[in-house]
Amino acid sequence: MRNYIYRANVSFMTLLLCLILTVPARAADAVETAGNIIQLALPAGAAGLTLVNHDQKGFIQLAESGILTLGITYGLKYTVSATRPNGGEHSFPSGHSSASFASAEFIRERYGWNYGIPAYLAASFVGYSRVESKEHYTRDVIAGALIGIGSSWLFTTPDKEWNARPVAGNSFYGISLSRNW
Repeated sequence: MRNYIYRANVSFMTLLLCLILTVPARAADAVETAGNIIQLALPAGAAGLTLVNHDQKGFIQLAESGILTLGITYGLKYTVSATRPNGGEHSFPSGHSSASFASAEFIRERYGWNYGIPAYLAASFVGYSRVESKEHYTRDVIAGALIGIGSSWLFTTPDKEWNARPVAGNSFYGISLSRNW
């Protein structure tokens, strides 16, 4: 059974990367390039967290929210006629933002705010990079964020396992034990 789940995980990640990497290659500035990299790193990081934590239920929830996010995003992209600020087509909604915010919300809901805050900051940077590079309008990024957050909110439940983390302060060092209820 474990081998089957591992193969399904690898197949899903391969499919996701194929869908994401079908963007035509062109020169980009540093902010756009960083946004493109982070947009790939967030879902990979979320999947990595599920694998490191042996969280098969979480991986399935991530896959479900990812499929819904991509379905809604690309369904809207090809039904809503919206021109990009740079003159391109399929502006609404931002796919980079929807995938990033779906991953950030999954991480926050499943593993808590300690992981969620950095994930949300990274997703916000991805959204900023899309507007700054004139690939999307702000409305496209906000719509993508709402789609991603909503998709993950529908499918993701908090992890009920105990978590141990190192803690350091001005005058102490230790281990923090926590559990989501």
